[in-house]
Amino acid sequence: MQIAVIGAGAVGCYYGAMLLRAGHDVTLVGRPAHVEAINARGLHLESAFFTGFILAKAVTDIAALTPPDLVLFAVKSGDTDDTARVLKPVLKPDSIVLSLQNGVDNPERLRKILSQPVIAAAVYVATEMPGPGHVKHNGRGELIIGAGPHSATLAKLLSDASIPTTVADDIDAVQWSKLINNCAYNALSAVAGIAYGEMVKVEGASAIVTNAVTECLAVAKACGVKLPGDLLDKTLGLPATMPLQQSSTSQDLGRGKPSEIDFLNGFIVRKGIEHGIPTPTNHALQVMVKLVERSGSRRG
Repeated sequence: MQIAVIGAGAVGCYYGAMLLRAGHDVTLVGRPAHVEAINARGLHLESAFFTGFILAKAVTDIAALTPPDLVLFAVKSGDTDDTARVLKPVLKPDSIVLSLQNGVDNPERLRKILSQPVIAAAVYVATEMPGPGHVKHNGRGELIIGAGPHSATLAKLLSDASIPTTVADDIDAVQWSKLINNCAYNALSAVAGIAYGEMVKVEGASAIVTNAVTECLAVAKACGVKLPGDLLDKTLGLPATMPLQQSSTSQDLGRGKPSEIDFLNGFIVRKGIEHGIPTPTNHALQVMVKLVERSGSRRG
Protein backbone atom coordinates (compact mmCIF):
# COMPACT_ATOMS: atom_id res chain seq x y z
CA MET A 1 0.00 0.00 0.00
CA GLN A 2 1.21 3.52 -0.83
CA ILE A 3 1.24 5.43 2.45
CA ALA A 4 2.27 9.04 3.09
CA VAL A 5 3.05 10.38 6.55
CA ILE A 6 2.40 14.12 6.58
CA GLY A 7 4.19 15.68 9.53
CA ALA A 8 6.84 13.07 10.25
CA GLY A 9 7.64 13.96 13.83
CA ALA A 10 7.65 11.62 16.81
CA VAL A 11 4.15 10.22 16.26
CA GLY A 12 4.27 10.13 12.46
CA CYS A 13 7.72 8.51 12.37
CA TYR A 14 6.75 5.83 14.87
CA TYR A 15 3.66 4.71 12.98
CA GLY A 16 5.49 5.10 9.68
CA ALA A 17 8.24 2.82 11.01
CA MET A 18 5.72 0.17 12.04
CA LEU A 19 4.10 0.22 8.60
CA LEU A 20 7.50 0.07 6.90
CA ARG A 21 8.39 -2.99 8.96
CA ALA A 22 5.13 -4.57 7.79
CA GLY A 23 6.21 -4.14 4.16
CA HIS A 24 4.21 -1.11 3.07
CA ASP A 25 5.56 1.59 0.76
CA VAL A 26 5.82 4.59 3.10
CA THR A 27 7.02 8.10 2.30
CA LEU A 28 7.68 10.46 5.19
CA VAL A 29 7.13 14.20 4.76
CA GLY A 30 9.07 16.19 7.33
CA ARG A 31 11.54 18.91 8.15
CA PRO A 32 14.82 19.11 6.21
CA ALA A 33 17.07 17.79 8.99
CA HIS A 34 14.92 14.69 9.49
CA VAL A 35 14.49 14.10 5.77
CA GLU A 36 18.24 14.34 5.12
CA ALA A 37 19.04 11.90 7.93
CA ILE A 38 16.37 9.38 6.88
CA ASN A 39 17.42 9.39 3.23
CA ALA A 40 21.09 9.05 4.20
CA ARG A 41 20.87 6.10 6.56
CA GLY A 42 17.23 5.13 7.09
CA LEU A 43 14.74 5.82 9.85
CA HIS A 44 16.26 4.99 13.24
CA LEU A 45 13.65 3.29 15.45
CA GLU A 46 14.56 2.70 19.09
CA SER A 47 12.10 0.56 21.04
CA ALA A 48 11.86 -2.39 23.40
CA PHE A 49 11.00 -4.76 20.52
CA PHE A 50 13.34 -3.43 17.81
CA THR A 51 16.27 -1.08 17.60
CA GLY A 52 17.89 -0.32 14.27
CA PHE A 53 17.63 1.50 10.97
CA ILE A 54 14.73 0.97 8.58
CA LEU A 55 15.12 1.87 4.91
CA ALA A 56 12.69 4.67 4.17
CA LYS A 57 11.92 7.46 1.73
CA ALA A 58 11.52 11.02 2.95
CA VAL A 59 10.72 14.34 1.29
CA THR A 60 10.17 17.91 2.41
CA ASP A 61 7.63 18.78 -0.30
CA ILE A 62 4.13 17.28 -0.30
CA ALA A 63 3.92 17.93 -4.06
CA ALA A 64 6.70 15.34 -4.56
CA LEU A 65 4.52 12.50 -3.28
CA THR A 66 3.17 9.66 -5.37
CA PRO A 67 -0.62 9.83 -4.89
CA PRO A 68 -1.14 7.77 -1.72
CA ASP A 69 -3.75 5.19 -0.81
CA LEU A 70 -3.53 6.20 2.83
CA VAL A 71 -2.37 9.41 4.51
CA LEU A 72 -1.32 9.55 8.15
CA PHE A 73 -1.98 13.23 8.86
CA ALA A 74 0.15 14.20 11.86
CA VAL A 75 0.88 17.92 11.52
CA LYS A 76 0.40 20.37 14.38
CA SER A 77 -3.17 21.62 14.78
CA GLY A 78 -2.22 25.15 13.80
CA ASP A 79 -0.99 23.88 10.42
CA THR A 80 -4.05 21.76 9.58
CA ASP A 81 -5.82 24.05 7.10
CA ASP A 82 -2.77 25.20 5.14
CA THR A 83 -1.32 21.68 4.91
CA ALA A 84 -4.63 20.21 3.79
CA ARG A 85 -4.85 22.72 0.94
CA VAL A 86 -1.36 21.73 -0.25
CA LEU A 87 -2.19 18.03 0.09
CA LYS A 88 -5.49 18.21 -1.78
CA PRO A 89 -4.10 18.14 -5.37
CA VAL A 90 -1.90 15.14 -4.55
CA LEU A 91 -4.69 12.88 -3.34
CA LYS A 92 -6.60 10.31 -5.34
CA PRO A 93 -10.41 10.40 -5.14
CA ASP A 94 -10.37 7.34 -2.90
CA SER A 95 -7.35 8.21 -0.75
CA ILE A 96 -8.07 7.76 2.96
CA VAL A 97 -6.88 10.42 5.39
CA LEU A 98 -6.34 9.34 9.01
CA SER A 99 -5.95 12.27 11.42
CA LEU A 100 -3.43 11.41 14.16
CA GLN A 101 -3.57 14.89 15.66
CA ASN A 102 -4.17 16.31 19.11
CA GLY A 103 -7.37 18.20 19.77
CA VAL A 104 -10.92 17.36 18.72
CA ASP A 105 -11.77 19.61 15.77
CA ASN A 106 -9.08 18.69 13.22
CA PRO A 107 -11.12 16.01 11.38
CA GLU A 108 -13.96 18.48 10.88
CA ARG A 109 -11.52 21.10 9.57
CA LEU A 110 -10.02 18.54 7.16
CA ARG A 111 -13.46 17.55 5.84
CA LYS A 112 -14.20 21.17 4.96
CA ILE A 113 -11.18 21.18 2.62
CA LEU A 114 -10.89 17.59 1.37
CA SER A 115 -13.50 15.51 -0.42
CA GLN A 116 -11.73 12.24 0.46
CA PRO A 117 -12.75 10.14 3.48
CA VAL A 118 -11.31 11.57 6.71
CA ILE A 119 -11.15 9.28 9.74
CA ALA A 120 -10.54 10.63 13.23
CA ALA A 121 -8.19 8.83 15.59
CA ALA A 122 -7.18 9.01 19.22
CA VAL A 123 -3.48 8.22 19.61
CA TYR A 124 -2.05 6.59 22.72
CA VAL A 125 1.70 6.36 22.27
CA ALA A 126 4.74 7.69 24.10
CA THR A 127 7.41 8.73 21.61
CA GLU A 128 10.13 11.33 21.18
CA MET A 129 12.70 12.42 18.60
CA PRO A 130 16.17 12.38 20.23
CA GLY A 131 17.78 13.55 17.00
CA PRO A 132 17.31 13.88 13.23
CA GLY A 133 15.68 10.78 11.76
CA HIS A 134 15.66 9.06 15.17
CA VAL A 135 12.37 8.11 16.86
CA LYS A 136 12.33 6.60 20.35
CA HIS A 137 9.32 4.59 21.49
CA ASN A 138 8.75 4.84 25.26
CA GLY A 139 5.51 2.90 25.56
CA ARG A 140 2.03 1.98 24.35
CA GLY A 141 1.10 2.54 20.70
CA GLU A 142 -2.59 1.80 20.27
CA LEU A 143 -5.05 3.71 18.10
CA ILE A 144 -8.80 4.15 18.37
CA ILE A 145 -10.38 5.25 15.09
CA GLY A 146 -13.82 6.48 14.15
CA ALA A 147 -16.44 4.24 12.58
CA GLY A 148 -17.07 4.48 8.84
CA PRO A 149 -17.17 2.49 5.59
CA HIS A 150 -13.37 2.09 5.49
CA SER A 151 -12.66 1.76 9.19
CA ALA A 152 -12.71 -2.03 9.59
CA THR A 153 -10.32 -2.53 6.67
CA LEU A 154 -8.02 0.19 7.96
CA ALA A 155 -8.06 -1.23 11.50
CA LYS A 156 -6.99 -4.64 10.15
CA LEU A 157 -4.18 -3.11 8.08
CA LEU A 158 -2.85 -1.26 11.12
CA SER A 159 -3.28 -4.19 13.49
CA ASP A 160 -1.44 -6.45 11.05
CA ALA A 161 1.44 -3.97 11.32
CA SER A 162 1.52 -4.47 15.13
CA ILE A 163 -0.40 -1.24 15.73
CA PRO A 164 -3.30 -2.29 18.00
CA THR A 165 -6.33 -0.57 16.49
CA THR A 166 -9.99 -0.62 17.45
CA VAL A 167 -13.00 1.09 15.92
CA ALA A 168 -15.21 3.27 18.14
CA ASP A 169 -18.80 4.17 17.33
CA ASP A 170 -18.50 7.36 19.41
CA ILE A 171 -15.10 8.71 18.42
CA ASP A 172 -16.05 12.18 19.69
CA ALA A 173 -16.14 10.87 23.27
CA VAL A 174 -12.83 9.07 22.75
CA GLN A 175 -11.16 12.19 21.36
CA TRP A 176 -12.53 14.36 24.17
CA SER A 177 -11.14 11.87 26.69
CA LYS A 178 -7.72 12.17 25.04
CA LEU A 179 -8.06 15.98 24.95
CA ILE A 180 -8.72 15.99 28.68
CA ASN A 181 -5.60 13.90 29.29
CA ASN A 182 -3.63 16.47 27.30
CA CYS A 183 -5.18 19.37 29.18
CA ALA A 184 -4.29 17.70 32.47
CA TYR A 185 -0.62 16.97 31.79
CA ASN A 186 0.80 18.72 28.74
CA ALA A 187 1.25 22.21 30.15
CA LEU A 188 2.61 21.09 33.54
CA SER A 189 5.09 18.77 31.86
CA ALA A 190 6.06 21.46 29.38
CA VAL A 191 6.75 24.36 31.71
CA ALA A 192 9.32 22.40 33.74
CA GLY A 193 10.49 20.03 31.01
CA ILE A 194 9.67 17.10 33.29
CA ALA A 195 8.33 13.58 32.71
CA TYR A 196 4.91 12.56 34.02
CA GLY A 197 6.22 10.22 36.72
CA GLU A 198 8.38 12.91 38.32
CA MET A 199 5.79 15.62 37.78
CA VAL A 200 3.13 14.01 39.97
CA LYS A 201 5.63 13.67 42.83
CA VAL A 202 5.57 17.47 43.19
CA GLU A 203 3.21 18.57 45.94
CA GLY A 204 0.05 20.09 44.50
CA ALA A 205 0.53 18.79 40.96
CA SER A 206 -2.22 16.17 41.24
CA ALA A 207 -4.60 18.81 42.62
CA ILE A 208 -3.95 20.99 39.57
CA VAL A 209 -4.62 17.99 37.33
CA THR A 210 -7.88 17.32 39.18
CA ASN A 211 -9.03 20.93 38.82
CA ALA A 212 -8.20 21.00 35.10
CA VAL A 213 -10.07 17.76 34.45
CA THR A 214 -13.11 18.90 36.46
CA GLU A 215 -13.36 22.05 34.32
CA CYS A 216 -12.97 20.00 31.13
CA LEU A 217 -15.75 17.63 32.18
CA ALA A 218 -18.11 20.56 32.77
CA VAL A 219 -17.32 22.01 29.34
CA ALA A 220 -17.75 18.62 27.64
CA LYS A 221 -21.16 18.20 29.26
CA ALA A 222 -22.21 21.65 28.02
CA CYS A 223 -21.06 20.65 24.51
CA GLY A 224 -23.27 17.54 24.63
CA VAL A 225 -20.39 15.08 24.86
CA LYS A 226 -21.00 12.04 27.07
CA LEU A 227 -17.86 10.84 28.82
CA PRO A 228 -17.12 7.87 31.10
CA GLY A 229 -17.85 8.45 34.76
CA ASP A 230 -14.41 7.20 35.78
CA LEU A 231 -12.47 9.54 33.47
CA LEU A 232 -10.94 11.55 36.32
CA ASP A 233 -9.60 8.41 38.00
CA LYS A 234 -8.19 7.13 34.70
CA THR A 235 -6.55 10.47 34.00
CA LEU A 236 -4.93 10.53 37.42
CA GLY A 237 -3.59 7.04 36.72
CA LEU A 238 -1.92 8.00 33.42
CA PRO A 239 1.57 8.76 34.81
CA ALA A 240 1.84 5.18 36.07
CA THR A 241 1.52 3.93 32.47
CA MET A 242 3.90 6.53 30.97
CA PRO A 243 6.27 7.56 33.80
CA LEU A 244 9.17 8.50 31.51
CA GLN A 245 7.14 10.40 28.93
CA GLN A 246 7.31 14.16 28.48
CA SER A 247 4.31 15.70 26.76
CA SER A 248 4.34 16.73 23.13
CA THR A 249 4.02 20.31 24.35
CA SER A 250 7.17 19.86 26.43
CA GLN A 251 9.02 18.49 23.42
CA ASP A 252 7.83 21.45 21.31
CA LEU A 253 9.04 24.02 23.83
CA GLY A 254 12.34 22.24 24.27
CA ARG A 255 12.98 22.64 20.54
CA GLY A 256 11.77 26.23 20.39
CA LYS A 257 8.74 25.23 18.29
CA PRO A 258 5.22 26.67 18.63
CA SER A 259 3.04 24.53 20.85
CA GLU A 260 -0.55 23.37 20.35
CA ILE A 261 -1.67 24.78 23.68
CA ASP A 262 -4.34 26.98 22.02
CA PHE A 263 -5.95 23.80 20.68
CA LEU A 264 -5.74 21.98 24.04
CA ASN A 265 -6.32 24.02 27.22
CA GLY A 266 -7.06 27.02 25.02
CA PHE A 267 -9.87 25.10 23.30
CA ILE A 268 -11.44 24.37 26.69
CA VAL A 269 -11.16 28.05 27.63
CA ARG A 270 -12.90 29.14 24.40
CA LYS A 271 -15.68 26.59 24.78
CA GLY A 272 -16.06 27.55 28.44
CA ILE A 273 -16.59 31.18 27.45
CA GLU A 274 -19.18 30.12 24.85
CA HIS A 275 -21.16 28.20 27.48
CA GLY A 276 -20.58 30.47 30.46
CA ILE A 277 -18.41 27.97 32.34
CA PRO A 278 -15.39 29.26 34.30
CA THR A 279 -12.12 27.53 33.40
CA PRO A 280 -9.48 29.30 35.52
CA THR A 281 -7.11 26.33 35.82
CA ASN A 282 -7.08 25.63 32.10
CA HIS A 283 -6.66 29.35 31.41
CA ALA A 284 -3.70 29.54 33.80
CA LEU A 285 -2.08 26.48 32.18
CA GLN A 286 -2.56 27.98 28.72
CA VAL A 287 -1.02 31.30 29.78
CA MET A 288 1.91 29.56 31.50
CA VAL A 289 2.86 27.86 28.23
CA LYS A 290 2.39 31.07 26.25
CA LEU A 291 4.74 32.85 28.66
CA VAL A 292 7.41 30.18 28.18
CA GLU A 293 6.96 30.42 24.40
CA ARG A 294 7.41 34.19 24.57
CA SER A 295 10.46 34.06 26.81
CA GLY A 296 12.15 31.17 25.02
CA SER A 297 13.40 29.93 28.39
CA ARG A 298 13.11 26.25 27.42
CA ARG A 299 15.01 26.61 24.13
CA GLY A 300 18.30 24.87 23.62
